[in-house]
Parts: sequence; C-alpha cells; structure tokens
Amino acid sequence: MFSIIQAAGWPIWPLIACSILALALIIERFMNLNTRKVAPPQLLEEAITVSQRAVPAPGVVAQLAQNSALGEVLASGMRALNSNPNCSEADLRAVIESAGRGVAHRLERYLSALATIASAAPLLGLLGTVIGMIEIFGSQAGATSGVGGNPAQLAQGISIALYNTAFGLIVAIPSLIFWRYFRARVDGYLLTLETSAEAFARHLNGLRRKP
Repeated sequence: MFSIIQAAGWPIWPLIACSILALALIIERFMNLNTRKVAPPQLLEEAITVSQRAVPAPGVVAQLAQNSALGEVLASGMRALNSNPNCSEADLRAVIESAGRGVAHRLERYLSALATIASAAPLLGLLGTVIGMIEIFGSQAGATSGVGGNPAQLAQGISIALYNTAFGLIVAIPSLIFWRYFRARVDGYLLTLETSAEAFARHLNGLRRKP
C-alpha cells in the first residue's frame, strides 16, 4: 500500500485525507441516524397517553426530551403549556416548529460535508492526473530535442496520473452512495417528525381547552 502511495506522488495525500474524513462522517451518521435515537415507533402514543388528562410534571417532560429527537420536539410543546397554560394555539405550534427546526438541523449535520467530498474527490483525482501528464510531457521534452527522454520520469508520470484518477473515484463513489442513503433516511425521519408533531399539537391544543 505504501508503495502505491509513493508511486502516486504527493497529489494523493489530499485524497487520503478526504477518505479518512469521509469514513469518519459515515460512521458518525450511522451511529446517530438510527430509529432509537431519532423517532422510536411508540413514542408518540406513549406521550399522548402520559398527557391524556393533564400536562406531566417537568421531570417527566425532561425525561421525554432526553429520550430522542422526536421526544425533544414533543417535550417542547409540553414545556410551553407548563410555562403558560393559557398560551394560544399559534404560540404552541410556533414552539413545536422551532424545536423541530433545531432537530432537523442536527439530523442534516455533516451531510453537506459528505456531499462536498463526493464532488471534490474526482476533481482532486483529476488534478493528480494533470500533474502526472505534465511530468510525462516534461520527460518527453528531452526526447523531442534530441537529448533523450527519461524513462523513470515517464513511468512516474503515468503512475501519478493513473493512481490519482483511480483513487479519486474510489473515494467519491462510496461517499456519493452514502450521502444519498443518509439524505433519504433524514428525509424519512423529517416526515415522521412533522406528522408526529402535528398530531401532538392537536392533542395539546385539545388539552389546553380542558377546564
């Protein structure tokens, strides 16, 4: 492996850095974009059951907020009613929507960085290819002037061109695949959060009207 890196020359080092960063981002997203941490299936029903007659105590609300991203959104509505039982429906929805936007921002974290790596890696590979071609032409310049080309420099230029092109694609293709996968997963979670928040807002609004 080290011999390949040596043959590819210095242009491959930015690609190696991109590959390490992409792997770290993919592992981080896999750890945090799971159903248990984002939107447990029965959490909405449990939250509605707990608040069937009245808004729970602050301790219960805090525990719900720490449960998951969905729990944080649902708990924001409960906190709004705990702090102001007479708050309007518009204010209640505004609080829940604000919490939802914060959660959505966290779910989309690092996706733009992964997309940037997927877009930049082929360009970095192309840069290495161009540098390799420059070395090839430089080695042939002597041959055209009658001095004789440098076979070692020619081989090095070809290695730089081919290795960087290949490595750029090796980094870009998985990054693009995982970016699309995580993007679809986040979109599904956002839809779940939106529908759950809407249902819970209607529930809290009905609870707010109870004497």
